[in-house]
Amino acid sequence: MLSIKNLSKIYSGQKKAVDNMSLEINSGEFVAFIGTSGSGKTTALRMINRMIEATEGQITMDGKDIRKMDPVELRRSIGYVIQQIGLMPHMTIKENIVLVPKLLKWSKEKKEAKAKELIKLVDLPEDYLDRYPSELSGGQQQRIGVVRALAAEQDIILMDEPFGALDPITRDTLQDLVKELQQKLGKTFIFVTHDMDEAIKLADKICIMSNGKVVQYDTPDNILRSPANDFVRDFIGQNRLIQDRPNMRTVKDAMIRPVTIHADRSLNDAVEIMRERRVDTIFVVGDDERLLGYLDIEDINQGLRANRELIDTMQRDIYRVRVDSKLQDSVRTILKRNVRNVPVVDRDDKTLLGLITRANLVDIVYDSIWGESEDSQPDTGIVESNDIGVDPS
Repeated sequence: MLSIKNLSKIYSGQKKAVDNMSLEINSGEFVAFIGTSGSGKTTALRMINRMIEATEGQITMDGKDIRKMDPVELRRSIGYVIQQIGLMPHMTIKENIVLVPKLLKWSKEKKEAKAKELIKLVDLPEDYLDRYPSELSGGQQQRIGVVRALAAEQDIILMDEPFGALDPITRDTLQDLVKELQQKLGKTFIFVTHDMDEAIKLADKICIMSNGKVVQYDTPDNILRSPANDFVRDFIGQNRLIQDRPNMRTVKDAMIRPVTIHADRSLNDAVEIMRERRVDTIFVVGDDERLLGYLDIEDINQGLRANRELIDTMQRDIYRVRVDSKLQDSVRTILKRNVRNVPVVDRDDKTLLGLITRANLVDIVYDSIWGESEDSQPDTGIVESNDIGVDPS
């Protein structure tokens, strides 16, 4: 539990960067601080690890007043990720990851094990541990910056606009990674952003700030449904109306049935199924409907020419969303990544449950903006042949 009570920061000239801020953050929550430039969100974040000292008020961690703690020890107990990443260029990736554990006098074996564990969490090869930051892409460096904040097993992670300088697709991928790590590890994340879409996608609660004050602190759904005032209403924007549709808030409400084939079948079997179902993409599943990959027409043609097995032909790198993901996140993903469909999997990120396609989102978006027409017919799940991976039966 992190408790912030009557917190203020007053700079010279009596300017209040943060003005009487009070809120409670429960263990394991993802909280986003958001507001316009100069709203006080970054100042509030940095007061939590005492990089900026508060003028008034109190912050407690599990009942302990942080102002009575040694500031160096406090900072070592709180993970911190900034936009500039801050990797040490003269250190290897492994040395960067275990920087704080080294200061905490961890054994060589424990540091080695932690580095290997964390590099796997961000889907990078283990041999990357011996590389230097300059040998990695910007997105890969950002992944290392994220897991470095987790290396010392801190319970609280602070993130100050970590993805602001990244391209939209890399940013989208890292947002998914951060949310997945936060849920998997049960850590408390406090995240500063100026992007409302990012806050809605990631946060359990959003703290909207203006002129140093907390204007509204609530769940994304409650804020979108009941903005506290005109400032909040203008800040979130009318373009997010899709969130207001109570029966269409997660992908589960909009997903349709995908066309699948078991991994032990042949490429010829895949051709027959695709011809029968009139699709140009088919999803490959294993036992218990676990999603393994997908095949399109070009993959199958190449596999048949090379006399390869289906399992050796399929594409394994496939973007997916969990069944409890917010629907508007899938809309943004489809637009950003220029894909026509996104598989829906269970909460363990394994079993294929459904499919979100560009085509089946169109009517949902229209309905959310203009409402359903009086003469609209109920959805039968029937789709045209140019939709990929969709079962029209």
